[in-house]
Amino acid sequence: MGLYLKKFLTEIRHKNVKKEQQLLFLNRLSRLLQNGYTLIESLEIVKWDKTMLEPATTITTALKNGSTLDQAFEKANFNHVITSYLYFARANGDIQASIQKCLSMYEQRLQYTKKFQQVARYPVILLVVFSILLYFIKQSVLPSFLDLFQYNAETSSIVFVSIMIIDFLSNLVFVLLIIALIATGLWQFNKRKIRIDKQIKIYSMLPVYRKYKQINVSFSFATHFSSLLKTGISIKEILTTMSKQTKLPIIAYYSTLMIEELNHGKHLSSLLSQLKLLDKQISVIFQKNADVTALEKDLSMYGELLTEELHRKIMKSITYIQPIFFLVLAGFIVFIYMTLMWPMFQLIKTI
Repeated sequence: MGLYLKKFLTEIRHKNVKKEQQLLFLNRLSRLLQNGYTLIESLEIVKWDKTMLEPATTITTALKNGSTLDQAFEKANFNHVITSYLYFARANGDIQASIQKCLSMYEQRLQYTKKFQQVARYPVILLVVFSILLYFIKQSVLPSFLDLFQYNAETSSIVFVSIMIIDFLSNLVFVLLIIALIATGLWQFNKRKIRIDKQIKIYSMLPVYRKYKQINVSFSFATHFSSLLKTGISIKEILTTMSKQTKLPIIAYYSTLMIEELNHGKHLSSLLSQLKLLDKQISVIFQKNADVTALEKDLSMYGELLTEELHRKIMKSITYIQPIFFLVLAGFIVFIYMTLMWPMFQLIKTI
């Protein structure tokens, strides 16, 4: 009990750094490294800002105690996207380039999040208002109409069917929301217990998410592989380094399969074309490049192209949110309008 309480208090004391603060921290650290300061000197200067004092102190202490750069950032509760990328700074040794690339990736990620929040803000507000209106109509207006037109069988049946449709749609949305929340919670809780090959099969069965995951995994593989090629180590050593890391489990699993392929004397391109969450273009790049320098150049360029494609797809998907939502909402509004007005038209006909 005492150990649990101590751990709980420690987690409260070392709370997560805000996303914007993490971005600012990386930005300042990158700028100082570019100006010729060492990593420790840069961290000491970052401490001048009181808002950065705690994470900078945690990272500095961890580095002086022998932790690696990614472990130090992890102890300061930085986002896993940052720590997973900084892991490969161990092998390539280029801390400045790693932090600069990490800064660019994380800045783009926050840009997507901010854009999504801006686009989704008004639909969410409208959804809440419409839900309240729909609840009021279902609980008060339609029952009153049902009582009013109970002697008109045709009109009464229309109102009754409308109430049934509204109940069905309301219950359907509620049930789907509950199922989604439960499924997400169970997945997050049991994710580490599921073997990575099973996870890959699950990802491959999700139509939309599968493509996003494939681009993300392909980008990570191409970027980290090309950065490690710059160090001059062999392909097998690169794959061994990538297989030992735990922050990108799919990359680690695929790297292990590739090592086994090399141990059997086979070329990587045949295996790469069979890996579901790696783009086929990576297999083509490995197949055509026997020269390490050309391979590193092509993988680096391919990583940049994937970044542009991912940016285009995400921004395009975000722009679809509002029109689709407004069309669905407009359909509901027309349905409610017809539900309220049709009985009145039927009543007028009887006069």
